[in-house]
Amino acid sequence: MTELVRDDVLGNGFKSMDLLHSDDYEGKVKSVLVFRPTDLDSSKAILYVHGYIDYFFQEELADHFNKWGFNFYAVDLRKYGRAMMPHQRPNYTRRIDEYFEDIDAAIEQIKVDGNTEMILMGHSTGGLISSLYMNKVKDDYIKALLLNSPFFELNFSKIARRFLPLFMLFGKYFQNMRVNILPENYPQSLHKDYKGEWDFNIKWKPIVNYPMYFTWLRAIRKGHIELQSGLDIKVPILVMYSDKSYKKSIWSDDIRVSDGVLDVKHIAKYADLIGKDVTKIEVVDAIHDMILSKKKVRDRVYTEMFNWIKLKGLV
Repeated sequence: MTELVRDDVLGNGFKSMDLLHSDDYEGKVKSVLVFRPTDLDSSKAILYVHGYIDYFFQEELADHFNKWGFNFYAVDLRKYGRAMMPHQRPNYTRRIDEYFEDIDAAIEQIKVDGNTEMILMGHSTGGLISSLYMNKVKDDYIKALLLNSPFFELNFSKIARRFLPLFMLFGKYFQNMRVNILPENYPQSLHKDYKGEWDFNIKWKPIVNYPMYFTWLRAIRKGHIELQSGLDIKVPILVMYSDKSYKKSIWSDDIRVSDGVLDVKHIAKYADLIGKDVTKIEVVDAIHDMILSKKKVRDRVYTEMFNWIKLKGLV
């Protein structure tokens, strides 16, 4: 079920609408669809799924897809960004497939808008969610999957990995238990008021340390196990990632040219297991959200992305 279309907080021609879902264990639930059509005559669409502690604000991504003749859509998943409701725990989930209803509803609206085919794109945790979704939902309407630094494995130290079974038990039996362990270097490297160039809502994408629920971690780990066992995604897949990861816990300018969240070796390794038609592209000096890299780097990201889209006959 959808509600009325409204001007989005981004302005610049973006609109948004609430997508209302079945109540869950916390009560009422919604996701939010953000969209802007291309000026060209087109019935092709792109749907973007954001990452963890995130929401859609990457206007330049929409600019590029609009220019190439795609009607642009992005979904703020339940309990994230625009979709947060007062009674909800931020970014909380018990199962990854809870998000499938959000994607289903977004795709239904994309169809209602007259689009005849689409590409699904996911960043980080959104890449994991999108991959598992594509493995379960065999919809010919979706022609390709684009993955921007997908979250295919936990970037834990050897010591932290020893405690993973305990964390999984915490997530199962203590569903409000949380811990502040997420590094602040990466979000600080992005925001213009800290050490970056981008402007975004720090209530929706916080800069300071943010609680991680063990229940969320348990859901993610189960998703990783499923993905690493092998998926059977039928459509062409593009997996893009940086050439290096940032391992330090303290600030260094190296984080501006590295993935400061994930181990890129994990991405390269597990990308081979998700489908038969997988293209992997390593981009020198890209950061975790590749489309927020320095301009020269993100220009290459877009060039590689749209060259692949053209190669696959999708534009």
